[in-house]
Amino acid sequence: MPAKKFDHRFRATYDKTVPWQAEGVEELLTLPKGVKVKVFAYDPAMKRVDMKVKFPKGYVEPAHTHKSWHSILVTKGRMCVAGKDLRPGDYVFGWDTLHGPYEYPDGCEVFVVFMGEGTQHVWEEAKHLRHKNVWKPKTAAGKKGVKAGVIARRSALARLAAKKKARR
Repeated sequence: MPAKKFDHRFRATYDKTVPWQAEGVEELLTLPKGVKVKVFAYDPAMKRVDMKVKFPKGYVEPAHTHKSWHSILVTKGRMCVAGKDLRPGDYVFGWDTLHGPYEYPDGCEVFVVFMGEGTQHVWEEAKHLRHKNVWKPKTAAGKKGVKAGVIARRSALARLAAKKKARR
């Protein structure tokens, strides 16, 4: 059987030509709702995906693992993780060990390269829903986003508890 051919030609892409996607993100990254992505390159032969990810103000990314590694470069906003308040130009590397949670009190955009068996995040819903924010927003919009996120997680936790109780 002949080997599959992939397009490994040089390319240069304007950011504005790649649209933000909100649909299907839950399947691509398996994260709670609210995230948008721009996929710049996907190479199944190399098991590599290059993308930008936009996290809304107040978003909390659960503590998680992956079946692949990722390199992350902050391009806009704030990413707060591992005791660090990261800003544009700062870098994160994650592998198959538990990392996070990541907090985005004022929103954030990052450029991510995944290499390996997939982009999916593996995380525990109940643990995520019980997360208490550590980082404080610096903007009024961030304060509103954090408050909305706390309320949404609290409501989802109550629904999860009600489901468990109903199954008994």
